[in-house]
Amino acid sequence: MTTLHDVHDLALSGATASAVDHYEQACRAMQCYVGDPVAAVQAALAEAPDMTMAHALYAWLNLLGTEPAGLPEARRALATAKALPATERERAHLAAIALVIDGRWHAAGLALEDLSVRWPRDLVALQAGHAIDFFCGHSRMLRDRMARVYDAWQPGMPGFHALLGMYAFGLEEMGDYARAEAMGRRAVELERQDNWAWHAVAHVMEMQNRRRDGIDWLRRDTAAWTDGSYFAVHNWWHLALFHMGLDQMDEVFALLDQRVLAGQSSVAIDMIDASALLWRLQLRGHDVGSRWHALADRWAAHAEAGNYAFNDFHAMMAFCGAGREAEAERLLATQARALHAGDDNAMFLREVGLDGTAAVRAFSQGRFGDAVRLLRPLRSQSHRFGGSHAQRDLIDLTLIEAAARDGQKLFADALRRERANRMA
Repeated sequence: MTTLHDVHDLALSGATASAVDHYEQACRAMQCYVGDPVAAVQAALAEAPDMTMAHALYAWLNLLGTEPAGLPEARRALATAKALPATERERAHLAAIALVIDGRWHAAGLALEDLSVRWPRDLVALQAGHAIDFFCGHSRMLRDRMARVYDAWQPGMPGFHALLGMYAFGLEEMGDYARAEAMGRRAVELERQDNWAWHAVAHVMEMQNRRRDGIDWLRRDTAAWTDGSYFAVHNWWHLALFHMGLDQMDEVFALLDQRVLAGQSSVAIDMIDASALLWRLQLRGHDVGSRWHALADRWAAHAEAGNYAFNDFHAMMAFCGAGREAEAERLLATQARALHAGDDNAMFLREVGLDGTAAVRAFSQGRFGDAVRLLRPLRSQSHRFGGSHAQRDLIDLTLIEAAARDGQKLFADALRRERANRMA
């Protein structure tokens, strides 16, 4: 039987022509963060149940959202794929997937580095590796994973925009703002719906305190990053931050209610954005009313997940905001158990997550001195539990407000001056 190949001439074991079409549709959806890549890859498997790489892609899609419910789906996909014929490249994917399932994120990132050295145009491996670098707070690899393969790509190749968008985000996280913006804009020129590239440029403007430029950037073609997008909430969150930076609070609350909270999403990244925006508003002294309650309801399913400390940090904000003491206690108990798991999340907790989550609770209980004590050592290592600079900025903002409320005026003022000069 003839082995079929993807658009980059990579062999696809067990594929049929129609299954390849569905698989490529799933890959494009994943590259742009639009449509339904899970449904597309399921269609591929309906056409070709023995298509190894389709099972691998299904596993990746269930793992890279950090959703607790995705783990059993990924395990089933891996078990099925391991019983099928596979190329060396496909076996490398399955090995990396197994590492993530075991909670060994750093090892999986290294395995995908090796895969990309051998097959630099495997965009699924690059995207999975990029996501893992993000979850691990590995800023340098967000950039360097793309730098290593860049010369193997050419304009006009399918998915080239996605490489540029990921490279742009990595450059931004490493502070190379001019190159990041240029590359992100080029990605959007090549693919109008590349939501990750839109987001990379927004990050540049956030880090440079270019609030009006950020609003202009995201407002210039809102439909491009919202129509069919499953990443739109995060870009709405960025737009809200730009308006907040200009003290345009009516706009912030409109975006909060109409875009960030309106869909009642239970997807982790959407709930992270909702928690982060509500917490920032409370730090500024704004009354957010009962908005925390429905969000806390959605976070409740994660209280005993124990799979990713960055999620815990934001779940605690919702539990505290809604006065859900029982869920807050459950979350802390889950973290205590997760410390003994021996996986990478235990490290995320030890280095940042445990004290960060405890600081959120201390702040909400008015124990501002405790919040300062817990947060202050985390500033230099907060990247170790993932997220972006813009997301982790919440640690500094909470520390500043906790110091001010605890009467530590000199320290709070020093932090404010530091922040103002850093973002000038």
